Amino acid sequence: MTALGDLAPTGSATPTPHADAVWRAQVESRCCDFAARWLQKEGRSFYSIGSAGHESNAIVALALRPSDPALLHYRSGAFYLARAAQVGRDGVPDVMLGVVAAQDEPIAGGRHKVFGHHELAIIPQTSTIASHLPRAVGVAIAIDRARKLGVPGAWPSDAVAIASFGDASLNHATAQAALNTASHAAHQRLPVPLLFVCEDNGLGISVPSPSGWVESALSSRPAIRYEASRGDDPESALRIARELADWVRETRRPAVLHLRTVRYLGHAGADMESAYRIPADIRADLLRDPLLGTAAWLVRTGARTGEQLQQEYLDARERVRKISLDAVRRPQLETAADVMRPLAPRSPAAVQELVLRDLRLAEPSTEPLTLALSINRAIGDALQAHSEALLFGEDVAAKGGVYGVTRGLHARFGAGRVFDTLLDETSILGLALGSSISGFLPLPEIQYLAYLHNAEDQLRGEAATLQFFSQGRYRNGMVVRIAGYGYQKGFGGHFHNDDSVAVLRDIPGIVIASPARPDDAAAMFRTCVAAAKADGSVCAFLEPIALYHTRDLYKEGDGRWLATPGADHVPLGSARTYGDGRDLTILTWGNGLFLSLRVAHRLRQRGIESRVVDLRWLAPLPIEDIAREAVATQRVLVVDETRRTGGVSEGIMAMLIDAGYDGQLARAASKDSFVPLGDAAQLVLLSEDEVEAAALELV
Repeated sequence: MTALGDLAPTGSATPTPHADAVWRAQVESRCCDFAARWLQKEGRSFYSIGSAGHESNAIVALALRPSDPALLHYRSGAFYLARAAQVGRDGVPDVMLGVVAAQDEPIAGGRHKVFGHHELAIIPQTSTIASHLPRAVGVAIAIDRARKLGVPGAWPSDAVAIASFGDASLNHATAQAALNTASHAAHQRLPVPLLFVCEDNGLGISVPSPSGWVESALSSRPAIRYEASRGDDPESALRIARELADWVRETRRPAVLHLRTVRYLGHAGADMESAYRIPADIRADLLRDPLLGTAAWLVRTGARTGEQLQQEYLDARERVRKISLDAVRRPQLETAADVMRPLAPRSPAAVQELVLRDLRLAEPSTEPLTLALSINRAIGDALQAHSEALLFGEDVAAKGGVYGVTRGLHARFGAGRVFDTLLDETSILGLALGSSISGFLPLPEIQYLAYLHNAEDQLRGEAATLQFFSQGRYRNGMVVRIAGYGYQKGFGGHFHNDDSVAVLRDIPGIVIASPARPDDAAAMFRTCVAAAKADGSVCAFLEPIALYHTRDLYKEGDGRWLATPGADHVPLGSARTYGDGRDLTILTWGNGLFLSLRVAHRLRQRGIESRVVDLRWLAPLPIEDIAREAVATQRVLVVDETRRTGGVSEGIMAMLIDAGYDGQLARAASKDSFVPLGDAAQLVLLSEDEVEAAALELV
């Protein structure tokens, strides 16, 4: 306040309406941060990571169009308020309703404090470590890809994507992946209209960024233009930001704006800066206040006096106080059902209708196929039926995949729709996330299940949360094909025989399909495609590598594993039962189905009649089908090719107990081990003999 009052006009700058817009957004954002701290002391605020010191990001908003898709850093409050003002919306209530977790908050509905609004093209991000940046690259690439393919996109054809992040987050693997992917694509002259904005306050909570590191790391990226500006020099910063945004829009190439900021009020409410910063550094930051920089700009132009700015600040503070008091009176979410409502919407009738439509468009299959050929045919049918579908991943194009599953699709549908990516699972999933919310239906491939683990947060933290934190206003429906499980012969080891799906099973709302038979695979793929379109479902489609080219079941040449893809619809969470024996129920999936059917054949020769239930879906589990088939025999054996600890069988057995099942219950599972090379793999993977022994003991 004192510094504002001391400002004197010099007449050295040209009046501009942009200075007024920047000032309003910055002051409101600063007051929102103080209000959040004030309410925290009263026990009414639940989020105190503020934007104080970063308010120069309002300049970036004014350099762009309100229709440009934005994925924002968690300190980009002034950007949000500036963009809201551009379209005549008061963004302050949105921010404060988020702080107090009110269910009236317009994007997350009280589920989290995020900057997001569908009408503002701001996609809500919960990321604090730049995990939204791979998605931002996907959004940018999708803008021009939609125009090229004639697909109705979610953004204007000349839009620019914007993604902001912090200097400490720059060092995270996801940030490096995104920058590398943008650079890699731009190097090939592929359009990537993306403006990265690094809001650099010099601190990662308490750890300072080394002097010169951020500039060096950002300016050395091939094919990405670099510019820097200071937040306390708003006139220059706006000029640089506008010129850079216009350059990205015109050239369709990526750029990074290195915006030097400061950080006030510590990292969050419980952070005491005095524990790790010396007073001289804190005082030096006060001299770089972006609000004072904008105030000086206004006074230099003669648009305001210092006294007028003081009063405007006080007026804004009082307005924010009143809005905050109103916000705390708004109700919060009251039931678990309220919280979970947008998590995993299911519309079975709409899904079935889409499946039946796709079946009418597909050419009927007349010959028995292997699992690999059946999946290939199903992917081709999806690409044929949905012009917005994209197939991509490592080696999926000309090579047709490591196992030939995508062979011929590149030649059939062209490089615009079937293409290879760089070798980085984080970027593959980021491309899927960004293209999905931009109007596409992505069908990405993860080459091996073991390769998913280094990128799994793109599914857990980004894909699965988007509907939850946007109340369904943003969706990223996709079908992620993942080759996995064990039992490969001649090509082994852990990285090609990973049997752990625990990393997927505890992600709320995700669909996990695990087909084993060729006919089921085609039908379940169609269901996943329909669920992605109708409900925005994130589907993981687990394909058992060892069964890709299997033809025989009981003996060589019997062809009993081949099947003709039919016209049946397989609903989510529905099992398939083989046989009607009254002695034993075997619950299984994947390679376990192959093992169990062979064991059932052996048991039949001993006079033991069993039924084998292929779960097919690991999420949602086919609870009703499992319970019905378990009660039918009162003896249940769960055959689990995944690990004993953390494996799927744990959840199945718990579910049976929860459902009141009181019969006999046992399981046979693989060992708690990684899969070694060669014949040693058979020592840890579940075998037919072990399944048979467990069945005989139970019976």
